[in-house]
Amino acid sequence: MKTVYVNDKMQRNYTYVLIAPIGKEFDETFKPAFTPPEMLALGVFEGHYLNDCQDEFPQEWFDYGKLSPKHPDVQQNCFKIKSRLSLVEWRKRGWIIGPDPRGWFQWYCRYYMGRRMPEIDKIQIGRWKAFKRHKIQLYKNCPLSKLNCRPKQRQALLQWSYNPFVDENI
Repeated sequence: MKTVYVNDKMQRNYTYVLIAPIGKEFDETFKPAFTPPEMLALGVFEGHYLNDCQDEFPQEWFDYGKLSPKHPDVQQNCFKIKSRLSLVEWRKRGWIIGPDPRGWFQWYCRYYMGRRMPEIDKIQIGRWKAFKRHKIQLYKNCPLSKLNCRPKQRQALLQWSYNPFVDENI
């Protein structure tokens, strides 16, 4: 087991223990399409999401990521479009759960690394499952090869680790 110490812009003196191997031993119902480093490489959260907490995660996650250290930049997103609400709005809607002040993706990164918090994990996996409705809408409304159909929804799907390129595996 390894203890991770977090001291970044949004979280000070937080520690957690990695109890599962990296990228393994997921809940059997949680089947994300992409790993966190794959998501970063494809372009998520305007390249600005994890810039100040790179010490927490493996450096190779950031080697090929589309990053924008100074400010959010929609050009870093896979679909070149903004597809998220502000952190203020996330808090207002009660979407920030447990010890992850950046929301679902931060939870996923930590879960992927091997942190397990059964009650929090259950909530976040439930939120991920509920997001599948967007993939179903995309599949029903967009031809498979038309990537410019619903780009905002596609970007959001990628940010929840669903395949935004539409395949038949709904």
